[in-house]
Amino acid sequence: MSAENQIERHTLSVLVDNEAGVLARVIGLFSGRGYNIDSLTVAEVDEQEHMSRITIVTLGTPPMIEQIKAQLGRLVPVHRVVDLTVECESVERELALVKVTGKGDARVEALRMSEAFRARVVDATPDSFVFEITGNTEKIDAFIGLMKPLGLREVSRTGAAAISRGPEAM
Repeated sequence: MSAENQIERHTLSVLVDNEAGVLARVIGLFSGRGYNIDSLTVAEVDEQEHMSRITIVTLGTPPMIEQIKAQLGRLVPVHRVVDLTVECESVERELALVKVTGKGDARVEALRMSEAFRARVVDATPDSFVFEITGNTEKIDAFIGLMKPLGLREVSRTGAAAISRGPEAM
């Protein structure tokens, strides 16, 4: 398979006006062309300027990613699109809440594993723990995988939040 046909994971940061319907337009661009969104986060980042940052993780070939970036850039409320995967060094993190139930050895092992992953216990009952874990997607996936045989009951994830390293800003 040539490099141009290779499916890659990309994290896109999109600076937009914080107004009704903008997120729907961005999502519509993806769904209308059959592109999948693996992760999506959005929040206001500048209250005075009414600007929000949308962080999108998607998979695609390099030409598909270029097309997505170009189409996003043409949307009227979009001010800037940055592919954090290739345009700069970046920091990416995700938060997850992981509920694990169990008693005895499984409960002790879940607590031991949470310490190894630096997950915090944010709720505990006699039958369950809710762990809070932050890190890159691979770390969270690994933690969830280890919790499955120990009584994993439920997972809630924020999706990726990412920002470029160094002094430059969007």
